[in-house]
Amino acid sequence: MSDAESLLTFPCDLPVKVFGRNVEAFRQAAIAIVERHCGEIGADRISEQLSRHASYAALTIVVHAESRAQMDALYRDLTSSPDILMAL
Repeated sequence: MSDAESLLTFPCDLPVKVFGRNVEAFRQAAIAIVERHCGEIGADRISEQLSRHASYAALTIVVHAESRAQMDALYRDLTSSPDILMAL
């Protein structure tokens, strides 16, 4: 699907949700991958929610998306990381 066929209009700010175990390695991996694709992410663009028993963490990272191809590459890298369980 090209940018013209997408429901999104690029460039835009887009929240990316990333889920993993509640360990620092997960947070570091998720942020490093996002910054590799989208540039430096300020702390004000990252929010975190823990699971009921604090075993898992969900990060919401708001990125400035330039294209569908950029987002596709980001999601491929996120989902291929062993530290990340799921990305939406």
